[in-house]
Amino acid sequence: MFQRHFSWVAKILILRGLMGVCLVGATPVELWLTHPEGTARFQKQGAALEFNATTRAVPITVAVDDRQRFQSIEGFGFTLTGGSAMLLRAMSEPARAALLTELFSTNSTNIGVSYLRLSIGASDLNARVFTYDDLPAGRTDPDLTRFDLGPDREDVIPVLKEILAINPTLKIMGSPWSAPSWMKSNRDSRGGSLKREWFDAYARYFVKYVQGMRAEGIPIDAITVQNEPLNPDNNPSMFMSAADQAVFIKRYLGPAFKETGLATKIICYDHNADHPDYPLAILGDPEAKAFVEGSAFHLYAGSIDALGRVHKAHPDRSLYFTEQWIGAPGNLGGDLAWHVTELIVGATRNWCRTVLEWNLAADPNNRPHTERGGCDRCLGAITVDGDKVVRNPAYYVIAHASKFVRPGSERIGSTAYSGLPNVAFRTPEGRLVLVVLNRERKPETFSIQCSLGTLSTTLPGGAVGTYVW
Repeated sequence: MFQRHFSWVAKILILRGLMGVCLVGATPVELWLTHPEGTARFQKQGAALEFNATTRAVPITVAVDDRQRFQSIEGFGFTLTGGSAMLLRAMSEPARAALLTELFSTNSTNIGVSYLRLSIGASDLNARVFTYDDLPAGRTDPDLTRFDLGPDREDVIPVLKEILAINPTLKIMGSPWSAPSWMKSNRDSRGGSLKREWFDAYARYFVKYVQGMRAEGIPIDAITVQNEPLNPDNNPSMFMSAADQAVFIKRYLGPAFKETGLATKIICYDHNADHPDYPLAILGDPEAKAFVEGSAFHLYAGSIDALGRVHKAHPDRSLYFTEQWIGAPGNLGGDLAWHVTELIVGATRNWCRTVLEWNLAADPNNRPHTERGGCDRCLGAITVDGDKVVRNPAYYVIAHASKFVRPGSERIGSTAYSGLPNVAFRTPEGRLVLVVLNRERKPETFSIQCSLGTLSTTLPGGAVGTYVW
Protein backbone atom coordinates (compact mmCIF):
# COMPACT_ATOMS: atom_id res chain seq x y z
CA MET A 1 0.00 0.00 0.00
CA PHE A 2 2.81 2.40 0.95
CA GLN A 3 4.64 1.64 -2.28
CA ARG A 4 1.53 2.26 -4.38
CA HIS A 5 0.87 5.55 -2.54
CA PHE A 6 4.50 6.63 -2.97
CA SER A 7 4.37 5.82 -6.68
CA TRP A 8 1.20 7.86 -7.14
CA VAL A 9 2.64 10.86 -5.25
CA ALA A 10 5.89 10.64 -7.22
CA LYS A 11 3.99 10.71 -10.50
CA ILE A 12 2.08 13.80 -9.43
CA LEU A 13 5.28 15.58 -8.38
CA ILE A 14 6.99 14.68 -11.66
CA LEU A 15 3.95 15.86 -13.60
CA ARG A 16 3.94 19.18 -11.74
CA GLY A 17 7.65 19.63 -12.37
CA LEU A 18 7.18 19.11 -16.10
CA MET A 19 4.14 21.34 -16.30
CA GLY A 20 5.16 24.29 -14.16
CA VAL A 21 2.16 25.92 -12.54
CA CYS A 22 -0.35 24.56 -15.07
CA LEU A 23 -1.94 21.40 -13.73
CA VAL A 24 -4.08 18.84 -15.50
CA GLY A 25 -7.79 19.49 -15.36
CA ALA A 26 -10.28 22.10 -16.42
CA THR A 27 -8.89 25.51 -15.56
CA PRO A 28 -11.14 28.49 -16.25
CA VAL A 29 -9.50 31.30 -18.19
CA GLU A 30 -10.66 34.89 -17.74
CA LEU A 31 -10.59 37.27 -20.70
CA TRP A 32 -10.65 41.03 -20.11
CA LEU A 33 -11.23 42.92 -23.35
CA THR A 34 -10.94 46.45 -24.71
CA HIS A 35 -12.41 47.04 -28.17
CA PRO A 36 -10.94 49.90 -30.24
CA GLU A 37 -14.41 51.31 -30.86
CA GLY A 38 -15.12 51.40 -27.14
CA THR A 39 -17.89 48.78 -27.16
CA ALA A 40 -15.88 47.01 -24.45
CA ARG A 41 -13.53 48.92 -22.17
CA PHE A 42 -11.49 46.58 -20.00
CA GLN A 43 -14.52 44.37 -19.47
CA LYS A 44 -14.51 40.77 -18.31
CA GLN A 45 -16.02 38.56 -21.00
CA GLY A 46 -18.69 36.03 -20.13
CA ALA A 47 -17.81 33.27 -22.60
CA ALA A 48 -16.14 30.30 -20.93
CA LEU A 49 -12.56 29.57 -21.97
CA GLU A 50 -10.50 26.62 -20.80
CA PHE A 51 -7.50 24.59 -21.85
CA ASN A 52 -8.09 21.16 -23.32
CA ALA A 53 -5.48 18.51 -24.02
CA THR A 54 -7.38 17.41 -27.14
CA THR A 55 -7.85 20.86 -28.72
CA ARG A 56 -5.84 21.25 -31.91
CA ALA A 57 -3.67 24.32 -32.28
CA VAL A 58 -4.45 26.70 -35.14
CA PRO A 59 -1.61 27.99 -37.36
CA ILE A 60 -1.01 30.99 -35.08
CA THR A 61 -0.18 29.65 -31.63
CA VAL A 62 1.14 31.65 -28.70
CA ALA A 63 3.01 29.18 -26.50
CA VAL A 64 3.35 30.33 -22.90
CA ASP A 65 6.29 28.80 -21.04
CA ASP A 66 6.68 29.69 -17.36
CA ARG A 67 9.98 27.80 -17.21
CA GLN A 68 11.53 30.76 -19.03
CA ARG A 69 11.98 33.47 -16.39
CA PHE A 70 13.11 37.02 -17.04
CA GLN A 71 12.89 40.22 -14.96
CA SER A 72 10.61 40.80 -12.01
CA ILE A 73 8.01 43.54 -12.23
CA GLU A 74 7.83 46.48 -9.82
CA GLY A 75 4.62 48.02 -11.11
CA PHE A 76 2.45 49.75 -13.67
CA GLY A 77 1.04 53.24 -13.30
CA PHE A 78 1.20 56.96 -13.97
CA THR A 79 2.80 60.22 -12.94
CA LEU A 80 0.87 61.97 -10.19
CA THR A 81 1.66 65.51 -11.33
CA GLY A 82 0.92 68.45 -9.06
CA GLY A 83 -1.85 69.36 -11.47
CA SER A 84 -3.35 65.87 -11.15
CA ALA A 85 -3.30 66.13 -7.36
CA MET A 86 -4.83 69.62 -7.46
CA LEU A 87 -7.77 68.37 -9.52
CA LEU A 88 -8.28 65.37 -7.25
CA ARG A 89 -8.23 67.59 -4.16
CA ALA A 90 -10.92 69.78 -5.71
CA MET A 91 -13.35 66.83 -5.94
CA SER A 92 -15.86 66.17 -3.20
CA GLU A 93 -14.54 63.74 -0.61
CA PRO A 94 -16.91 60.87 -1.52
CA ALA A 95 -16.20 61.22 -5.25
CA ARG A 96 -12.45 61.34 -4.69
CA ALA A 97 -12.53 58.32 -2.37
CA ALA A 98 -14.47 56.31 -4.95
CA LEU A 99 -12.08 57.28 -7.75
CA LEU A 100 -8.91 56.57 -5.76
CA THR A 101 -10.34 53.18 -4.73
CA GLU A 102 -11.07 52.37 -8.38
CA LEU A 103 -7.53 53.34 -9.38
CA PHE A 104 -5.44 51.87 -6.57
CA SER A 105 -7.39 49.05 -4.93
CA THR A 106 -6.95 45.50 -6.24
CA ASN A 107 -10.39 44.36 -5.15
CA SER A 108 -13.42 43.76 -7.38
CA THR A 109 -13.29 45.65 -10.68
CA ASN A 110 -10.64 48.15 -9.55
CA ILE A 111 -7.49 48.38 -11.65
CA GLY A 112 -4.81 48.20 -8.95
CA VAL A 113 -2.26 50.82 -10.03
CA SER A 114 0.93 49.83 -8.21
CA TYR A 115 3.51 52.51 -9.11
CA LEU A 116 3.48 56.32 -9.21
CA ARG A 117 6.04 58.84 -10.34
CA LEU A 118 6.15 62.30 -8.75
CA SER A 119 7.87 65.50 -9.77
CA ILE A 120 10.47 66.72 -7.26
CA GLY A 121 9.30 70.33 -7.24
CA ALA A 122 7.06 71.39 -10.11
CA SER A 123 6.74 69.70 -13.49
CA ASP A 124 5.34 71.44 -16.55
CA LEU A 125 1.92 70.10 -15.52
CA ASN A 126 1.74 72.16 -12.35
CA ALA A 127 -0.27 75.35 -12.16
CA ARG A 128 2.94 77.27 -11.44
CA VAL A 129 6.69 76.76 -11.36
CA PHE A 130 8.39 76.16 -8.01
CA THR A 131 11.19 74.27 -6.28
CA TYR A 132 11.58 73.63 -2.58
CA ASP A 133 14.15 76.40 -2.15
CA ASP A 134 13.15 79.41 -4.23
CA LEU A 135 14.90 82.71 -3.50
CA PRO A 136 14.81 86.31 -4.71
CA ALA A 137 17.22 87.13 -7.54
CA GLY A 138 20.83 87.38 -6.42
CA ARG A 139 20.45 85.29 -3.27
CA THR A 140 21.75 81.78 -2.53
CA ASP A 141 21.15 79.21 0.21
CA PRO A 142 24.16 76.88 0.41
CA ASP A 143 22.95 75.28 3.67
CA LEU A 144 19.39 74.82 2.33
CA THR A 145 17.96 76.52 5.40
CA ARG A 146 14.90 77.60 3.40
CA PHE A 147 14.13 74.13 2.02
CA ASP A 148 10.41 73.46 2.36
CA LEU A 149 8.01 70.94 0.83
CA GLY A 150 5.30 73.56 1.27
CA PRO A 151 3.74 73.58 -2.24
CA ASP A 152 3.35 69.79 -2.19
CA ARG A 153 1.54 69.97 1.15
CA GLU A 154 -1.33 71.69 -0.62
CA ASP A 155 -2.20 68.76 -2.89
CA VAL A 156 0.39 66.04 -3.63
CA ILE A 157 1.05 64.97 -0.04
CA PRO A 158 -2.63 64.82 1.07
CA VAL A 159 -3.60 62.83 -2.04
CA LEU A 160 -0.67 60.44 -1.57
CA LYS A 161 -1.69 59.77 2.00
CA GLU A 162 -5.18 58.82 0.83
CA ILE A 163 -3.73 56.58 -1.87
CA LEU A 164 -1.33 54.85 0.53
CA ALA A 165 -4.22 54.16 2.89
CA ILE A 166 -5.83 52.22 0.02
CA ASN A 167 -2.63 50.56 -1.23
CA PRO A 168 0.19 50.67 1.36
CA THR A 169 2.53 48.69 -0.92
CA LEU A 170 2.43 51.31 -3.72
CA LYS A 171 5.93 52.23 -4.93
CA ILE A 172 6.84 55.85 -5.58
CA MET A 173 9.54 57.41 -7.77
CA GLY A 174 10.56 61.07 -7.67
CA SER A 175 12.00 62.99 -10.66
CA PRO A 176 13.12 66.64 -10.75
CA TRP A 177 12.39 68.88 -13.72
CA SER A 178 14.88 71.51 -12.49
CA ALA A 179 17.16 72.48 -9.65
CA PRO A 180 16.41 75.82 -7.91
CA SER A 181 17.20 78.67 -10.30
CA TRP A 182 19.95 80.07 -8.06
CA MET A 183 21.93 76.84 -8.64
CA LYS A 184 21.74 77.11 -12.45
CA SER A 185 23.91 78.67 -15.12
CA ASN A 186 21.08 80.85 -16.48
CA ARG A 187 19.32 81.48 -13.13
CA ASP A 188 16.03 80.54 -14.83
CA SER A 189 13.55 77.73 -14.26
CA ARG A 190 13.75 76.84 -17.96
CA GLY A 191 16.93 75.44 -19.52
CA GLY A 192 20.39 76.15 -18.21
CA SER A 193 22.52 73.61 -16.37
CA LEU A 194 23.54 72.87 -12.79
CA LYS A 195 26.67 74.82 -11.84
CA ARG A 196 29.50 72.69 -10.45
CA GLU A 197 29.76 74.86 -7.36
CA TRP A 198 26.26 73.70 -6.35
CA PHE A 199 26.64 69.94 -6.97
CA ASP A 200 27.05 69.31 -3.25
CA ALA A 201 24.09 71.47 -2.23
CA TYR A 202 21.88 69.85 -4.86
CA ALA A 203 22.78 66.36 -3.60
CA ARG A 204 21.70 67.46 -0.12
CA TYR A 205 18.50 68.85 -1.68
CA PHE A 206 17.63 65.29 -2.80
CA VAL A 207 18.39 63.99 0.69
CA LYS A 208 16.10 66.58 2.26
CA TYR A 209 13.34 65.67 -0.19
CA VAL A 210 13.49 61.94 0.57
CA GLN A 211 13.73 62.57 4.31
CA GLY A 212 10.93 65.13 4.24
CA MET A 213 8.56 62.83 2.37
CA ARG A 214 9.43 59.97 4.71
CA ALA A 215 8.54 62.22 7.67
CA GLU A 216 5.13 62.67 6.03
CA GLY A 217 4.73 58.88 5.87
CA ILE A 218 5.51 58.71 2.15
CA PRO A 219 8.44 56.40 1.28
CA ILE A 220 10.33 57.30 -1.90
CA ASP A 221 11.49 54.02 -3.41
CA ALA A 222 13.58 55.58 -6.21
CA ILE A 223 14.63 58.87 -7.74
CA THR A 224 15.85 59.73 -11.20
CA VAL A 225 18.58 62.35 -11.31
CA GLN A 226 16.95 64.56 -13.95
CA ASN A 227 13.81 64.33 -16.04
CA GLU A 228 14.71 64.57 -19.74
CA PRO A 229 18.25 65.89 -19.23
CA LEU A 230 18.62 66.56 -22.97
CA ASN A 231 15.43 68.66 -23.20
CA PRO A 232 15.87 72.28 -22.05
CA ASP A 233 12.57 73.49 -23.54
CA ASN A 234 9.92 72.62 -20.94
CA ASN A 235 9.20 74.93 -18.06
CA PRO A 236 10.72 73.88 -15.74
CA SER A 237 13.64 72.00 -17.31
CA MET A 238 17.41 71.65 -16.99
CA PHE A 239 20.13 70.35 -19.30
CA MET A 240 22.53 67.82 -17.79
CA SER A 241 25.21 66.05 -19.84
CA ALA A 242 26.06 62.41 -19.24
CA ALA A 243 29.50 63.46 -18.02
CA ASP A 244 28.02 65.86 -15.47
CA GLN A 245 25.44 63.31 -14.33
CA ALA A 246 28.17 60.72 -13.78
CA VAL A 247 30.21 63.17 -11.68
CA PHE A 248 27.15 64.28 -9.74
CA ILE A 249 26.23 60.68 -8.92
CA LYS A 250 29.64 59.34 -7.99
CA ARG A 251 31.02 62.36 -6.12
CA TYR A 252 27.92 63.87 -4.54
CA LEU A 253 24.52 62.18 -4.74
CA GLY A 254 25.62 58.59 -4.17
CA PRO A 255 27.88 59.45 -1.22
CA ALA A 256 25.18 61.72 0.27
CA PHE A 257 22.62 58.91 0.19
CA LYS A 258 25.15 56.48 1.64
CA GLU A 259 26.21 58.86 4.41
CA THR A 260 22.62 59.50 5.49
CA GLY A 261 21.62 55.83 5.22
CA LEU A 262 19.01 56.31 2.50
CA ALA A 263 18.01 53.12 0.70
CA THR A 264 16.24 55.07 -2.08
CA LYS A 265 17.40 53.83 -5.49
CA ILE A 266 19.28 56.16 -7.82
CA ILE A 267 18.27 55.81 -11.48
CA CYS A 268 20.11 57.56 -14.30
CA TYR A 269 19.08 59.13 -17.61
CA ASP A 270 15.21 59.27 -17.71
CA HIS A 271 14.90 60.32 -21.35
CA ASN A 272 14.36 58.98 -24.87
CA ALA A 273 15.46 55.67 -26.37
CA ASP A 274 17.41 57.44 -29.13
CA HIS A 275 20.36 58.06 -26.80
CA PRO A 276 21.25 54.77 -25.09
CA ASP A 277 24.82 56.12 -25.16
CA TYR A 278 23.88 58.40 -22.24
CA PRO A 279 23.10 55.68 -19.66
CA LEU A 280 25.82 53.47 -21.14
CA ALA A 281 28.38 56.21 -20.44
CA ILE A 282 27.26 56.44 -16.80
CA LEU A 283 27.11 52.68 -16.31
CA GLY A 284 30.50 52.42 -18.00
CA ASP A 285 31.98 54.49 -15.17
CA PRO A 286 32.56 51.97 -12.35
CA GLU A 287 32.45 54.64 -9.62
CA ALA A 288 29.12 56.01 -10.83
CA LYS A 289 27.69 52.57 -11.55
CA ALA A 290 28.31 51.52 -7.95
CA PHE A 291 25.55 53.92 -6.85
CA VAL A 292 23.14 53.39 -9.76
CA GLU A 293 20.26 50.90 -9.67
CA GLY A 294 19.49 51.27 -13.36
CA SER A 295 18.32 53.47 -16.23
CA ALA A 296 14.98 55.06 -17.09
CA PHE A 297 13.54 55.69 -20.54
CA HIS A 298 10.83 57.54 -22.49
CA LEU A 299 9.90 56.84 -26.11
CA TYR A 300 9.29 60.19 -27.78
CA ALA A 301 12.25 59.30 -30.01
CA GLY A 302 14.23 56.15 -30.77
CA SER A 303 13.29 52.48 -30.76
CA ILE A 304 12.17 50.42 -27.77
CA ASP A 305 14.72 47.69 -28.57
CA ALA A 306 17.51 50.13 -27.62
CA LEU A 307 16.62 49.29 -24.02
CA GLY A 308 17.47 45.66 -24.67
CA ARG A 309 20.93 46.75 -25.80
CA VAL A 310 21.46 48.58 -22.52
CA HIS A 311 20.39 45.45 -20.64
CA LYS A 312 22.79 43.32 -22.68
CA ALA A 313 25.69 45.62 -21.83
CA HIS A 314 24.78 45.78 -18.11
CA PRO A 315 22.53 42.84 -17.18
CA ASP A 316 23.25 43.50 -13.50
CA ARG A 317 21.33 46.80 -13.62
CA SER A 318 17.60 47.41 -13.97
CA LEU A 319 15.55 49.20 -16.62
CA TYR A 320 12.48 51.36 -16.02
CA PHE A 321 10.00 52.85 -18.45
CA THR A 322 8.90 56.08 -16.79
CA GLU A 323 6.93 58.32 -19.16
CA GLN A 324 4.85 58.49 -22.34
CA TRP A 325 2.17 61.02 -23.15
CA ILE A 326 -1.03 60.73 -25.16
CA GLY A 327 -1.99 63.86 -27.09
CA ALA A 328 -5.48 65.30 -26.71
CA PRO A 329 -8.19 64.56 -27.68
CA GLY A 330 -6.97 60.95 -27.86
CA ASN A 331 -8.00 58.06 -30.07
CA LEU A 332 -8.82 54.84 -28.24
CA GLY A 333 -8.07 52.48 -31.12
CA GLY A 334 -4.84 54.13 -32.29
CA ASP A 335 -3.52 54.97 -28.82
CA LEU A 336 -4.35 51.51 -27.49
CA ALA A 337 -2.51 49.78 -30.35
CA TRP A 338 0.64 51.89 -30.13
CA HIS A 339 0.95 51.98 -26.35
CA VAL A 340 0.24 48.28 -25.80
CA THR A 341 2.66 47.31 -28.59
CA GLU A 342 5.50 49.62 -27.59
CA LEU A 343 5.11 49.84 -23.82
CA ILE A 344 3.13 47.01 -22.21
CA VAL A 345 4.68 44.49 -24.61
CA GLY A 346 7.75 46.26 -26.00
CA ALA A 347 9.15 47.78 -22.81
CA THR A 348 8.64 44.66 -20.70
CA ARG A 349 10.08 42.39 -23.40
CA ASN A 350 13.08 44.73 -23.29
CA TRP A 351 13.57 44.15 -19.57
CA CYS A 352 11.68 47.07 -18.00
CA ARG A 353 10.45 46.59 -14.45
CA THR A 354 7.92 49.43 -14.67
CA VAL A 355 5.68 50.90 -17.34
CA LEU A 356 4.36 54.36 -16.47
CA GLU A 357 2.13 56.55 -18.59
CA TRP A 358 2.33 60.32 -18.21
CA ASN A 359 -0.08 62.46 -16.26
CA LEU A 360 -2.78 60.81 -14.24
CA ALA A 361 -5.33 63.62 -14.55
CA ALA A 362 -6.09 66.86 -16.40
CA ASP A 363 -9.18 69.01 -16.78
CA PRO A 364 -11.27 69.20 -20.00
CA ASN A 365 -8.88 71.88 -21.35
CA ASN A 366 -5.72 69.84 -20.56
CA ARG A 367 -4.93 72.08 -17.62
CA PRO A 368 -3.20 72.91 -15.41
CA HIS A 369 0.17 73.52 -17.03
CA THR A 370 2.91 76.10 -16.70
CA GLU A 371 3.58 79.00 -19.06
CA ARG A 372 6.63 79.23 -21.38
CA GLY A 373 6.82 75.52 -22.08
CA GLY A 374 4.10 73.64 -20.24
CA CYS A 375 2.32 70.89 -22.18
CA ASP A 376 -1.07 72.17 -23.35
CA ARG A 377 -2.00 68.95 -25.22
CA CYS A 378 -1.23 66.31 -22.61
CA LEU A 379 -4.35 64.19 -22.15
CA GLY A 380 -4.72 62.77 -18.67
CA ALA A 381 -5.42 59.10 -18.12
CA ILE A 382 -8.59 60.55 -16.64
CA THR A 383 -10.27 63.88 -17.31
CA VAL A 384 -11.57 65.43 -14.10
CA ASP A 385 -14.24 68.11 -14.26
CA GLY A 386 -15.45 68.71 -10.72
CA ASP A 387 -16.76 65.30 -9.68
CA LYS A 388 -17.22 64.15 -13.27
CA VAL A 389 -14.60 61.66 -14.49
CA VAL A 390 -13.87 60.49 -18.04
CA ARG A 391 -11.53 57.54 -18.53
CA ASN A 392 -9.14 58.04 -21.45
CA PRO A 393 -6.92 55.64 -23.45
CA ALA A 394 -3.97 55.57 -20.99
CA TYR A 395 -6.33 54.36 -18.26
CA TYR A 396 -7.16 51.23 -20.25
CA VAL A 397 -3.57 50.67 -21.44
CA ILE A 398 -2.35 50.47 -17.85
CA ALA A 399 -5.41 48.60 -16.56
CA HIS A 400 -4.71 45.66 -18.89
CA ALA A 401 -1.48 45.01 -16.98
CA SER A 402 -1.82 46.60 -13.55
CA LYS A 403 -4.84 44.66 -12.30
CA PHE A 404 -3.28 41.23 -12.68
CA VAL A 405 0.50 41.68 -13.08
CA ARG A 406 1.14 42.55 -9.48
CA PRO A 407 4.53 43.64 -8.07
CA GLY A 408 6.80 40.63 -7.78
CA SER A 409 5.42 39.02 -10.94
CA GLU A 410 7.98 37.73 -13.42
CA ARG A 411 7.95 38.03 -17.16
CA ILE A 412 7.95 34.56 -18.70
CA GLY A 413 8.31 33.12 -22.18
CA SER A 414 5.69 33.54 -24.92
CA THR A 415 5.84 33.24 -28.69
CA ALA A 416 6.40 36.59 -30.42
CA TYR A 417 4.18 37.54 -33.37
CA SER A 418 4.26 40.92 -35.14
CA GLY A 419 0.53 40.76 -35.85
CA LEU A 420 -0.27 39.68 -32.28
CA PRO A 421 2.14 41.53 -29.97
CA ASN A 422 2.03 39.76 -26.62
CA VAL A 423 3.80 39.32 -23.31
CA ALA A 424 3.27 36.84 -20.47
CA PHE A 425 3.84 36.93 -16.72
CA ARG A 426 3.73 34.62 -13.73
CA THR A 427 2.27 36.26 -10.62
CA PRO A 428 3.54 35.68 -7.07
CA GLU A 429 0.44 33.51 -6.49
CA GLY A 430 1.31 31.29 -9.46
CA ARG A 431 -1.31 32.59 -11.91
CA LEU A 432 -0.35 33.18 -15.53
CA VAL A 433 -1.25 36.39 -17.36
CA LEU A 434 -1.03 36.94 -21.11
CA VAL A 435 -1.62 40.37 -22.70
CA VAL A 436 -2.30 40.21 -26.46
CA LEU A 437 -3.09 42.90 -29.04
CA ASN A 438 -4.62 42.12 -32.44
CA ARG A 439 -2.96 44.62 -34.78
CA GLU A 440 -5.07 43.51 -37.74
CA ARG A 441 -8.32 45.22 -38.71
CA LYS A 442 -10.16 41.92 -38.92
CA PRO A 443 -10.81 39.40 -36.12
CA GLU A 444 -7.92 37.01 -35.53
CA THR A 445 -8.32 33.47 -34.24
CA PHE A 446 -5.29 31.99 -32.53
CA SER A 447 -4.34 29.36 -29.98
CA ILE A 448 -2.84 29.81 -26.53
CA GLN A 449 -0.82 26.80 -25.50
CA CYS A 450 0.67 25.87 -22.15
CA SER A 451 1.26 22.59 -20.36
CA LEU A 452 -2.48 22.33 -19.60
CA GLY A 453 -3.14 21.98 -23.28
CA THR A 454 -4.50 24.39 -25.85
CA LEU A 455 -7.38 26.82 -26.11
CA SER A 456 -8.69 28.62 -29.16
CA THR A 457 -9.71 32.26 -28.93
CA THR A 458 -10.61 35.16 -31.21
CA LEU A 459 -9.80 38.84 -30.72
CA PRO A 460 -11.67 41.50 -32.70
CA GLY A 461 -9.59 43.69 -35.00
CA GLY A 462 -7.59 46.25 -33.01
CA ALA A 463 -8.65 44.80 -29.65
CA VAL A 464 -6.46 44.01 -26.67
CA GLY A 465 -7.15 41.06 -24.39
CA THR A 466 -5.73 40.09 -21.03
CA TYR A 467 -6.02 36.33 -20.40
CA VAL A 468 -5.67 35.12 -16.82
CA TRP A 469 -5.54 31.53 -15.53
